[in-house]
Amino acid sequence: MVESVAAGSATGSSSPVSPLRVAHLIHSLSPGGAESVLVELAGVAATAGLELAVVALSPASRTTHADALRARGVDVVQLDLPRWDPRAVPQAVAALRAFGPQVVHTHLKHADIVGGVAGSVLRLPVVSTLHIVEDAPAGTLGRFKRSAGLAVRRRVAARTIALSSAQRRWYQDLTGSDDRLVVLPNGVADPGVPDPAERGRLRAELGVRTGQALVVTASLMRPEKGHRLLLDAVAQLPADLAPVVALAGDGELRAELEARVASDAHLRDRVRFLGYRDDVPDLLAAADLVLHPSLADALPTTVMQALAVGVPVLATDVGGIPDIVGTDAGVLVPTEPGAMAAALTRLLADDALRHRLGAAGRDRFLDRFEAVGWATRLRALYDTVLDEPGRAWSTDARRR
Repeated sequence: MVESVAAGSATGSSSPVSPLRVAHLIHSLSPGGAESVLVELAGVAATAGLELAVVALSPASRTTHADALRARGVDVVQLDLPRWDPRAVPQAVAALRAFGPQVVHTHLKHADIVGGVAGSVLRLPVVSTLHIVEDAPAGTLGRFKRSAGLAVRRRVAARTIALSSAQRRWYQDLTGSDDRLVVLPNGVADPGVPDPAERGRLRAELGVRTGQALVVTASLMRPEKGHRLLLDAVAQLPADLAPVVALAGDGELRAELEARVASDAHLRDRVRFLGYRDDVPDLLAAADLVLHPSLADALPTTVMQALAVGVPVLATDVGGIPDIVGTDAGVLVPTEPGAMAAALTRLLADDALRHRLGAAGRDRFLDRFEAVGWATRLRALYDTVLDEPGRAWSTDARRR
């Protein structure tokens, strides 16, 4: 039976008396959504009595996330092994023993497999978070990896966390079971009231003129993130509508996207490429509208951050995005450029509508996606798992 950890149900409760040590295993700490989630959690873990360590299995392209975790007091171990290296399990076991966790929490299927086996060796409860919806892996190897992840998760994980109702339905359809499945969305830190001076500085940096609208997109430039769809939609905007459309992020499609923009005067006048940014919340707060054109997305952090800073969202109606936006924090459209262009045109022409959507989004964020409440709900889930009768956890896991 699917459990649902209600948003807001634990927010505001007093901090637990005894700290709980949780080790998070992830494939790497390169820039990405799952990796950013760990940084968000680290910032509020102490409010829920959580002590964290992070074990990254493979090398990272940047040190940004590892540095941010360490700055928040998290022990970080980077094994720097190639993907699917058999040495990962014994080295993960050694790293876990050194930290002495009571719970192992895994992220993405490589870490699900390694962490699941390591947790079993150490007789520690394992919790796994599903970060993606993976409908049809390409090739035999891709299908094998997904099947291996499923098999280990179903055998070992005390709970599997789905981030949204859509992801829950996908996982149930994929496995034919809802056993030990719980819906528990991630959260993001509350940035507070945006600084008008910083907002003005960023808009000036991006060349936004007085009276001109700024539309921001922040995500990795991968096919599933929908940047091609975004450019198709911007290409259909009326000639007299010329917002600055700022694309923050990097990735495999960047060169292709930049070449397309450079060859099209209509796009060239509107689209800016910002590259990787470590100030995404400030960038979103500087925008008049956040555009999220994903073709598939479990629970995008950027959309939650947009709600947090009170900026309305125009997004595709896919994956877990409707769970974030609801009916009053933005506008959802199909993955079709004409529909996106029409909605973008309407929203940029209506200041009052954008203000209403942004205010509703801020309220929705505080109720459902604020990070302190999320950490408290995670702590409650860990405690439930540790207290379940009939579980043969090690003595170390039960010390509390």
